[in-house]
Amino acid sequence: MRPGPVAIDLYTGTGLRLEDARRVAVDAERAGFEGLWTLEAHTEPFLPLTLAAEHTARLRLGTAVAVALVRNPMVVAHLAHELNRYARGRLHLGLGTQVGAHVVRRFGEPFDHPADRMREYVAALRAIWARWNEGVPLDHRGRFYRHTLMTPAFDPGPSGYGPPRIHLAAVGPRMCEVAAHDADGLIAHPLSSPRILREVVGPRVSSPAAQHFELSCPVMVVTGADEESTDAARAAVRRQIAFYASTPAYRDVLGHYGLGDLADRLRAMSRAGQWDAMAELIDDDVLAEFSVEAPPEKVAAEIRGRYDGLLDRAMVYRPYPGPTALC
Repeated sequence: MRPGPVAIDLYTGTGLRLEDARRVAVDAERAGFEGLWTLEAHTEPFLPLTLAAEHTARLRLGTAVAVALVRNPMVVAHLAHELNRYARGRLHLGLGTQVGAHVVRRFGEPFDHPADRMREYVAALRAIWARWNEGVPLDHRGRFYRHTLMTPAFDPGPSGYGPPRIHLAAVGPRMCEVAAHDADGLIAHPLSSPRILREVVGPRVSSPAAQHFELSCPVMVVTGADEESTDAARAAVRRQIAFYASTPAYRDVLGHYGLGDLADRLRAMSRAGQWDAMAELIDDDVLAEFSVEAPPEKVAAEIRGRYDGLLDRAMVYRPYPGPTALC
């Protein structure tokens, strides 16, 4: 069991556009959220956090997640270093590998040895930040990444707040091991129900090297001001669950419930482009297992009732339009 009540953050699960970033961040801080996390989906995750940093004072700001392996560590190190400086130390850098098909076919990059690459990626980031913040000579020589040159013209100097904390998205045992021993936290997949967190994810990170290791997870929420908007929210969450469950990397999650056949059917339908029909396979029991349903004013309490002791941070995830104020 993890000590203390779970913190409630806001997760911009379809991405956060620049024109909306200031409003969403300010509203989130006023509503009592403790953090704001951006996703690399319809939008890229770093730029909106610049505006969020400028217009808030206490919100933790994070990426959940940015795709790491399609970006060079030096590029990400610069982005995160400057953003953390501007946010006065509030940045938490969430990184993920993404699945192989997207890395190869969407980004046009190679995909091999993802866990080993991510472990080395984290080491490269820490080496670069140590050069800038502490003046340690840059001499990272790895299997996948080499960083050995840093001249004064390209050295931004100390951030004044140290390096950002690194959180890794992880599902399988290898990546969970990398997160537990090389990062500062793990961001679980939205399909991580309380049972999955208790029986699968928790044991994999039960003995992290870092004393203040954090376990976070986007929690899909069904809520609305009236029955019509709540019905629309249910439909949207069913679609999102179906989309996630169709991905081979997450089949084991449904398999844990004896629902491997459902995952296989969803995978076949996704290949056929039957995205809308897939949601019809998500029945009420599956919906209830992988999401939280409550009126807006009771969402935070419902999340705490289910995730206290399992998570350090729960990110309110609504894959549909809605007001920011929930806490």
